[in-house]
Amino acid sequence: MIKTIVLGLVQGLSEFLPISSSGHLVLLQKLMRMPETGLLLEILLHIGSLVAVLFIFWKDWVQMVRHLFTSKPVRLLIVATLPAIVAAVFLGSLIEKAFGGWFLGVSFLITSVLLASSDSLAARAGRGGKHRRSGIEDMAYRQALSMGIMQAVAIVPGVSRSGSTIVGGLATGVTRETAAKFSFMMSAAAILGSLVFKLKDFIDAGGAAFEGGWTAAILGMIAAAISGYFAIRWMLRLITRAGLKWFGLYTAALGLLILMDQLFFGFIFDKIV
Repeated sequence: MIKTIVLGLVQGLSEFLPISSSGHLVLLQKLMRMPETGLLLEILLHIGSLVAVLFIFWKDWVQMVRHLFTSKPVRLLIVATLPAIVAAVFLGSLIEKAFGGWFLGVSFLITSVLLASSDSLAARAGRGGKHRRSGIEDMAYRQALSMGIMQAVAIVPGVSRSGSTIVGGLATGVTRETAAKFSFMMSAAAILGSLVFKLKDFIDAGGAAFEGGWTAAILGMIAAAISGYFAIRWMLRLITRAGLKWFGLYTAALGLLILMDQLFFGFIFDKIV
């Protein structure tokens, strides 16, 4: 039960902080000797994260539903979601292999490079008198597509989804606040898509329950919702005052530690050489 709650807390925090939730869950499962969390727990943890983003932006979701066929944010979200769908369909088997952990150290380093470049990309996009778009309604479709392509890249475990999409927005001239908000709203579509795939696998597997029990699974879901809520709130405030490079230092250190373990020690992961 304690392990499941820890997984939930980390899922919620790392889903919305630019440090990769999938990478941290793989690492935690190895550290806590949890070889298989089970599809049921994975589904519930994702539902917890989804609840957080739906709750915080509920006014936006209501407006989008009320104007479903005329809302520009709806069209922007559709454009931003398409690249990840294509990547999931055509690269699914390769991604599953990456979830085994062999690519994890490199993925965290990729995240650190993206985060470290965020300030310079944002500054370059703002040069030459270019208009810095101020809200989601003001975003161009190419900007949504850019963030969507970065979300597709982040399907690989260890590459942060929120970090990649925010960087994709900053590089095309989206303001920090708007890039963060749209990134979090994109996560709702991404989580829903992931749930569809996992539910299919869950049904195909005969609906096997989580071996830790329903109580532990539900507590994990609640933990993910609560930590996700605070992570979103914190990031929306932080993004206007500080860059993403500090998160990049963290993911760089984590990536190097994982690579050292994979190459030399084998304490957590099997050696890759």
